[in-house]
Amino acid sequence: MTTTAELNSAVEAAHAAFLKARSATPETRATWLESVADELDAEASELIEIARRETHLGEQRLAGELRRSTFQLRLFADEIRSGEHLDATIDHADPEWGMGPRPDIRRMNVPLGVVGVFGASNFPFAFSVAGGDTASALAAGCAVVHKAHTAHRELAARTGEAVVRGLDKAGAPAGLFALVEGREAGVALVEHPLVKAIGFTGSTAGGRALMDVAAARPEPIPFYGELGGINAVVVTPAAWDERREQILADYAGSFTLGMGQFCTKPGLLFVPAGEDAELEEPLVTALRDVPLHPLLAERLHDGFAEAVGEVSSQPGVRVLVPGSFDEAPHPTVLVAEARDALADPELLRREMFGPASVIVRYADAAELHGLVDTLEGQLTTAIHGTDRDAADESTEELSEKLAERSGRVLWNGWPTGVTVSYAQHHGGPYPATSSNTTSVGTAAIRRFLRPVAYQGWPEARLPEPLRDDNPWGVPQRVDGVWKRPERKGA
Repeated sequence: MTTTAELNSAVEAAHAAFLKARSATPETRATWLESVADELDAEASELIEIARRETHLGEQRLAGELRRSTFQLRLFADEIRSGEHLDATIDHADPEWGMGPRPDIRRMNVPLGVVGVFGASNFPFAFSVAGGDTASALAAGCAVVHKAHTAHRELAARTGEAVVRGLDKAGAPAGLFALVEGREAGVALVEHPLVKAIGFTGSTAGGRALMDVAAARPEPIPFYGELGGINAVVVTPAAWDERREQILADYAGSFTLGMGQFCTKPGLLFVPAGEDAELEEPLVTALRDVPLHPLLAERLHDGFAEAVGEVSSQPGVRVLVPGSFDEAPHPTVLVAEARDALADPELLRREMFGPASVIVRYADAAELHGLVDTLEGQLTTAIHGTDRDAADESTEELSEKLAERSGRVLWNGWPTGVTVSYAQHHGGPYPATSSNTTSVGTAAIRRFLRPVAYQGWPEARLPEPLRDDNPWGVPQRVDGVWKRPERKGA
């Protein structure tokens, strides 16, 4: 475990490295990210084997997750080369400006400093040591001190070594990335005065506790926490009549993917009222061949069993498809009527982190809208409908309500599977996350930047992105008009 003294040394070294690295050109910083990706690719076989041993996840899943992580690093490298994240804006002095003479004022985004990152248990690569928070913080120009997750300590250590090697080979300042371990080190990381932001992926309880620590500091800092979600999916009556069995089969595949240990697992399915038989037979068939394996950790297994027990004991909840709490649990499906869920909304808010989900049956549109109105913040929501539904004004009202409560709204899709791209948004209102930002996609870089305006400065003393000659060749908004130089090699 990392001692407080060792934690302090790591943060101080990271801060010193940040001071050297913050003025690096986008091209230089991009090569650092690409070098880390190359190092991870070179160590892929060994890293995947360690991850398989520590997490019980399959080799194919882990290989895909590692590919995602290295793709993400290279995508972020390309993004910062473009300079879009700097948001360089130039207003030249204008004596005729509508509200009176305007001074010369120029603004750009600059990196925050040292970022503390907490790894997730359920994604040992994509949301861990070299995952999205680390990649986006490094891309922004920050230094990173990463608190390893106890569920895969050996993998965290080996991945951290690969990150450091990649940065060293590319000439990045020593100390730009460091790995620490232990609960005490994690709290001390959030409290350290040189740490300027936190990235977190984990439970609502754990995230909220650290968020409160971040807010209670003499200098409060941003806490970018992804805290979980239920990810409700709505099925319209028309879609239910048209393709009920297919929807149930796809639902079964989605909520059991990764043994239900995805933050985007559909934990709620809202369907029209009917008989248990129309649900039970298709689900039993669909769940019969679901691959089973142990959950990521014994603590998660115990928490899963406890959560299923609590939800299944609520008034009106019945076990539709009984599962198990074996070492490799069989999936569980619970069912309830909308009137019972509306009488006790906690049913719609209790996350079961594992292979279990709840089907809630609504009698009419009023009950469906009541269910949606009761939802807390979600990472994702979805509507399964028909072409006729798409043209119906009532669907627009429903989609607007879902958009108010979630960061990503799907049409005829399932929430599991979060691609890394330019338009992706992985976030949502509390308690899904603690902010209005995304932890996935190129927009995640901007979490670790802040704007600074320079007024009246001599051209030669301005940062390169704000100079009229634009030596870095980044996009600039000059007097309200965007100018985007052609990228070299584009």
